[in-house]
Amino acid sequence: MKRLHPLLAGLTCALVLLGSHLSASAAERKPFDPAAFAAAQAASAPILVEISAPWCPTCKAQKPIIDALAAQPETKALVIFEVDFDTQKPVVRGFKAQSQSTLIAFRGKTETARSVGDTNPASIAALVKSSLAR
Repeated sequence: MKRLHPLLAGLTCALVLLGSHLSASAAERKPFDPAAFAAAQAASAPILVEISAPWCPTCKAQKPIIDALAAQPETKALVIFEVDFDTQKPVVRGFKAQSQSTLIAFRGKTETARSVGDTNPASIAALVKSSLAR
């Protein structure tokens, strides 16, 4: 049992280091804030606006796809702003979104793509990629 303990300690240390490396290469996900959104646009950052509702099955299907894309090294500069369809109606109207499960990609101030109700991983990846192109 004593020999197993150092092995577990080493494994734990390796997982912590791996986790910190992965989080450093992941896209930044944050609740929508007008000042932070404006700052990201001014910096010409790649942006994904995710308009969702907690009760929406399509939104629930989109979330793991977006999370997987956000974890890829090539999307580490991506900023994902989460907008709650039910509680942030002025923001939803500002983006001219008609429903939850709306994804809007920006490169700086330019909208590059938009989708509604899409759960296809390839087309969501293409939408995200449109914000990364220079």
